[in-house]
Amino acid sequence: MFNWLRNRFRRGPVVPVVRLSGVIASGGLLGARGLSIETVAPLLARAFATRGAKAVALVINSPGGSPVQSALIAKRIRLLAGEKKLPVIAFVEDVAASGGYWLACAADEIVADGASIVGSIGVVSAGFGFKDLIAKLGIERRVHTSGENKSMLDPFRDEKPEDVERLKRLQAEIHAGFKAWVRERRGERLRGPDSLLFTGEFWTATRGLELGLVDSLGELRAVLQARYGDKVHLPVVAARRRLLARFGLGSGIESIGPMTLAALEERAHWQRFGL
Repeated sequence: MFNWLRNRFRRGPVVPVVRLSGVIASGGLLGARGLSIETVAPLLARAFATRGAKAVALVINSPGGSPVQSALIAKRIRLLAGEKKLPVIAFVEDVAASGGYWLACAADEIVADGASIVGSIGVVSAGFGFKDLIAKLGIERRVHTSGENKSMLDPFRDEKPEDVERLKRLQAEIHAGFKAWVRERRGERLRGPDSLLFTGEFWTATRGLELGLVDSLGELRAVLQARYGDKVHLPVVAARRRLLARFGLGSGIESIGPMTLAALEERAHWQRFGL
């Protein structure tokens, strides 16, 4: 309550800050660790509804993830920006790659630290094959389907060339949508050929500035103070914690298994960029 009153009556310009940190995944897959429209939408609504806001700042630190969730979050940002007539500024920390860069493009302006990673405008699918392992263990795989393509890319069977070709067609469609979004949002600011920008390669923001992937190099507080004055107020809009969580309760042992798997999946996303 004290913070609400302080923010309401504070004098000076206000730029609410929303942190978009973590792997992008559908709600529940990574729990509170991930970004999804379910977890992010309430934060965006509060930020854009901030009384006296001059702009909304997004602090992005994400290696990507679900293209669907990336698109949903980005569309929500643009919808609110249009409704509230507020500019959106993205500040990249360690990485805004793949889906993370998709989110950054939802901003009207992208500012990044010179050593941060940007780009990776591509689509990747990864998995494992366990056919030889289950054979060694004496396990027999039994699958019955109605529909010849229902068990596509079954990890316990030999990979079929036609399945791989089908997957590549799906990836090409998603990649085309990603490229269209970057072109729409960055437009004439892009200064590199498609054969370079859209290969899935990633760069430091210093190089990204040359390629038109970012607009400038800098840090959130310094940039916003220079733009809105030393008295600019930068309230961080964060998820409200449940009452039990505030006292360290409510995280039972039943969550250990799923969270361990989620942590491994999350770690794999970050390691692609050396983080």
